[in-house]
Amino acid sequence: MRLRNFAQSEPLLGTTAGGGKLAITIRGTLSDLGTRAAPLRAEFGGRWRSKEEVAITMPSAIRQTLITTATATVCALVVALVVVAAARPVILQTPLTNVAATTSYFNPGVITGGDATVSKRPDIAYINVGVEAQASSASQAQKDLATLANKLIAKAKSLGIPDKEINTSGYSVGPIYSNDGRNITGYQAGISLNLKWHNVDNVGTALDGLVQQGGATRISVSFGLNDPKAAQAEARSQAIADAKSRATAMAKAAGVQLGQVLRITDQTTVSRPPMYELAPVARAADSTTVPVGELEVTVQVEVDFALA
Repeated sequence: MRLRNFAQSEPLLGTTAGGGKLAITIRGTLSDLGTRAAPLRAEFGGRWRSKEEVAITMPSAIRQTLITTATATVCALVVALVVVAAARPVILQTPLTNVAATTSYFNPGVITGGDATVSKRPDIAYINVGVEAQASSASQAQKDLATLANKLIAKAKSLGIPDKEINTSGYSVGPIYSNDGRNITGYQAGISLNLKWHNVDNVGTALDGLVQQGGATRISVSFGLNDPKAAQAEARSQAIADAKSRATAMAKAAGVQLGQVLRITDQTTVSRPPMYELAPVARAADSTTVPVGELEVTVQVEVDFALA
């Protein structure tokens, strides 16, 4: 009988039985043998055969425990128990149970992909207003910024934008340096106002009002959907139907029938209309017109079907 340590590519030890005793040969590096063989040699006696091999003779009781082990996997477990036996021999008296082998089966099926795109007209506009102020001191720059921002917020409210649709972001304060970067010539404070405008057909009115108020250094607008999940669900449903149609055609061509769905994965992308940026200069001309365009929501799915 030959036992193998399955964590290594080379046999760990070999055994030979005879004369009521069992001789075990342990192989390994010199440092490994010092750890593995020393307890057994102390308990049962043994001798070095070479720098990489030790022979140990064990009583027949332990031999019987090893010989009656049925599988190579369990044999590896017995080796571990033998090493511990130097400290606790009683462990070897515990009967070992064979480890049942596991078998994996291939389940035939059909894997297909599907995609769908849903176009929706935006129903909300996101207006971003940049505000900046410069002064000789940081505190004065912040005061001037607050004055400009508050006037723009008041204007947004007068246009019909409620408080909950107005928020700020990107607040900053910092020095202004001379061209050579050696001297501080003043301070600048900045902030962004983020506004939601639900009447997308009349977004030009909001933009013109903000421009005329003054104080803005940058104004931009982009469009989106107030409830994007509804469009995503619609596109996803169509994509799954597309995948099922393809899988059905494949199964029919192969002379088999589809079974239940085993797995579905999806990926969603949204293509938005371009962002429009306006020069924040008051005009006496006609009101600003911004093309709204459409949003495209695309969903790609991969579906695994079992065969009936």
